[in-house]
Amino acid sequence: MSEQALTKIRAAVAVANRMTEVREFDMPVLADDAGLLKIELTGVCGSDWPYYTTYPAVKGPMILGHESVGFIDRLGRAARTRWGLAEGDRVALEEYLPCGHCAYCRSSDFRLCEATDTLLSNPDSIRFGSTGIAKSPGLWGGFSQYQYLPPNAVFHRVPAAVPAEQAALALPLGNGIEWAYLQGGASIGDAVLIQGPGQQGLACVVAAREAGASCIIVSGLARDQARFAMARRLGAHHTIDIESQDLLETVADITGGLMVDLVIDCASGGPETVVSAIRVARKSGRVVLGGQKRRPVPSFESDLIIRKFLTVKGMRGHSYQSVELALGLIASGRHPLHELCTHTYGLSEVDRALRTVGGEGDPDAIHCCIDPWRG
Repeated sequence: MSEQALTKIRAAVAVANRMTEVREFDMPVLADDAGLLKIELTGVCGSDWPYYTTYPAVKGPMILGHESVGFIDRLGRAARTRWGLAEGDRVALEEYLPCGHCAYCRSSDFRLCEATDTLLSNPDSIRFGSTGIAKSPGLWGGFSQYQYLPPNAVFHRVPAAVPAEQAALALPLGNGIEWAYLQGGASIGDAVLIQGPGQQGLACVVAAREAGASCIIVSGLARDQARFAMARRLGAHHTIDIESQDLLETVADITGGLMVDLVIDCASGGPETVVSAIRVARKSGRVVLGGQKRRPVPSFESDLIIRKFLTVKGMRGHSYQSVELALGLIASGRHPLHELCTHTYGLSEVDRALRTVGGEGDPDAIHCCIDPWRG
């Protein structure tokens, strides 16, 4: 069947926790203010793994994936005017579907809009990659050949010369720019510690290097040797295996006892890294908490925050500005970002891709993508 004659859409549906099936959907009938994206590639975010292990049981079957890059396939007349786009335009999507009228949306901080929440306590929330297929038209995720575009979708234009695998880095790299530079305030001469060398942590390395940090340190576990090597290629000056080296002592040795200006906690494991982040920051330093722990922090030293005059910030993803900066940085070719793009899977391999990101699948993965046209 020719592309023009397609009447069915294939998508990978998380039908239960840790279980995926490839299903067919009807081509949706679009309202005048909506559109349809033909997916080129969709990145697999680190957050897709905890979504996969918890959300389907609460929200019902869903199409995961929110790092979508593709081409505008169809547009309603009102949508064309509202978005300033045309059929054939290449874009990257944000996962947020903000209401557009609350105080956060009106102040351009729409990622804080209540409508963008994916909390399990709010099962009716609508957000790309975490909305059940029972919500019409069902095509809310990027692990699909096509993705529905509601009126409140947020777009970024993608240059034609940027390879799709790198364009799919726009959101994780946007997180790194947001956490290290826009919110963390990394600047010329700073010493920066990044805890966790996953895709977000490595994005923070790139952002800290761009900001002019003079000492970039990445900490992780013994199994992270390949990621440590990648961090050094991206600009990290030191790496620390906290299973064989004492973090505080090693950072003190590296910095001559001054410790670091900025700590970015990107680790998604236990909450102990929150405590170590506070301990390793210098007086009047900054701590950015990006990696969700999903359990309480033991022995939290709130008095140490006071004694050290620290600024501690919780992060919630990227901003529109940081994603635009990320796409510009990707297009510049200044960094070997292609090395972050380690695995691409077909539609029938989504379960394997998710397990890989969750540490249960293929080894040495950093950023994985789904090609929905590859089976």
